[in-house]
Amino acid sequence: MESSKNSIRTFLVGLLAVIGVLTLLAVLVVVVGIMVIVPARKSVPERVILEVDLEKSLVEYVPDDPLAKVLMHGATTVRDVVEALERASEDERVVGLVARIGTPSSMADELLPGNWMGLAVVQEVRDAVKAFAATGKFTVAYADTFGEFGPGNSAYYLATAFDEVYLQPSGDLGLTGLMYESPFVAGTLDKLHLTPRADHRKEYKSTLNMLTETKYTEAHREAMEKVMNSHLDQIVRGITEARGVSKQKVMQLMDRAPLLGEEALEAKLVDDLLYRDQVYQKVKAKAEGADLLYLGKYLQRAGRPHERGPTIALIYGVGLVHRGVSEYDILFDSPSMGSDTVAAAFRAAAADDKVKAILFRINSPGGSYVASDTIWREVVQAKQAGKPVIVSMGNVAGSGGYFVAVPATKIVAQPATITGSIGVVGGKILTREFWREHIGVTWDEVHTNENATFAAATHDFSPQQWQKVQELLDRVYADFTTKVAQGRQMQKSKVLSLAKGRIWSGQDAKRHGLVDELGGFDVALRLARMQVGLDADAPVTLKQFPRPKRLLESLVERGPDSSQPAAQIVAAYQVLETVRPLCEIAREIGLIENTDVLRMPSFSVSR
Repeated sequence: MESSKNSIRTFLVGLLAVIGVLTLLAVLVVVVGIMVIVPARKSVPERVILEVDLEKSLVEYVPDDPLAKVLMHGATTVRDVVEALERASEDERVVGLVARIGTPSSMADELLPGNWMGLAVVQEVRDAVKAFAATGKFTVAYADTFGEFGPGNSAYYLATAFDEVYLQPSGDLGLTGLMYESPFVAGTLDKLHLTPRADHRKEYKSTLNMLTETKYTEAHREAMEKVMNSHLDQIVRGITEARGVSKQKVMQLMDRAPLLGEEALEAKLVDDLLYRDQVYQKVKAKAEGADLLYLGKYLQRAGRPHERGPTIALIYGVGLVHRGVSEYDILFDSPSMGSDTVAAAFRAAAADDKVKAILFRINSPGGSYVASDTIWREVVQAKQAGKPVIVSMGNVAGSGGYFVAVPATKIVAQPATITGSIGVVGGKILTREFWREHIGVTWDEVHTNENATFAAATHDFSPQQWQKVQELLDRVYADFTTKVAQGRQMQKSKVLSLAKGRIWSGQDAKRHGLVDELGGFDVALRLARMQVGLDADAPVTLKQFPRPKRLLESLVERGPDSSQPAAQIVAAYQVLETVRPLCEIAREIGLIENTDVLRMPSFSVSR
């Protein structure tokens, strides 16, 4: 028996030794493979024309998640475009920029998070292109179409930042104006025997409306029209300034659109009708002998512009706000703002003696009140530690996304940023009849206390519980508005007049004092420098907190559950694309857990 045990022990030791050797060999193969596959860093040509494809989605950042790093591999961030153009503006080797512009048309583009570019991101890119052109370098934009039987307002608005705009002869200009629409599922809930039992603060907080109404309320419509008209005004003004066409003429053209290529040319909205090869002939003629280089490749080779000087921390707050760590949700195709992750990033930046200020980039419709409050506290703590916090808002920073911004030293938004939504909604969906009528499931339970059923979807609120709901909503609303008044140094009465759950464009938010400046990364960095006594254009090091992990680090940290081959992941993603809309509705109506009391409503935009 003992001999048998020894033999087994010897066998196991030998097996482990073999596994260890094979593992070491595998690691060596991977390392050697990477060394072979990854080429040595190349230099930027002596004369170069930069290329960029702005038909593809831009993302805010790539989360530290293996799935995100695979699915978003090669994705271009907003910061990539802005910093590459900033770096190129000062680079004598760069003589010009040529960009393809349009709306996504391929599945590959749709696999990336985000609905192409929101209008605020379009403005951020426009500002970067105009700053690049202001240095005397040429800029050319071309499109095969600005909307093929669809809207192309935002794409064309982006194109007008370029000195020259060309359209393929067969292309159209979908300058049709804007349409913002919202889904209302009250009828669906009736058919499913699902009953909303919730309330809100106040009349403009429209998240609940999609569950209880069949169309816009008067307040909901007013807020939507105000934001939409502000966006339209910004687009029309940008076109007018760039193309020398009057506002009246642009509005008349919108009423006639979609415009055929010849009509767009006649109206002086484009410079010529050319195919891609003809555009590139013109571009190359502007700088004979210059090489073409993609914007992303240029950034890799030339380096980012903010890599020397005093350190400014960059912290991202992107996606729905929730308790716990930031994640990438493959089902809902989005990153999230986990309070644990963002709070830890603020603590680390505040404790780092090298960090002089913090740039907090927010792109979020809000979410959990408790999670938002956790992040709010860390922003306050960072300021108390002597680190000014400058918020830069992306497409949206509303509800909980605005809550986390209000204690900042300064808040910067684009004119089109959707912000505000200072309000709260809470309650539950009653599901007992749904289970009985549609699935045949009945429920029974025992409980110890009267309020044990408070959160149960199978029980309606008692009168006492409903009163508690009202108290909770009042408390959150009072806390939200008080913190806005404190952070914005504003009279509480004025905050209450601007709150009520109403959304504002960044342009209107600045007018009302909810934000300080209009602009993007560059404006936020300028304010950060000034807050710490530096010149407005002084060199700085922009350091992201927490430090972005490489794919291998993420895989090792998360373990084998997230190590599926990329092909399998993409296949699964394509399947999920078909069920995501249903899941979104399920989450909204409460079949999937939703505690986002500081969340903005969803609506679709036809741009």
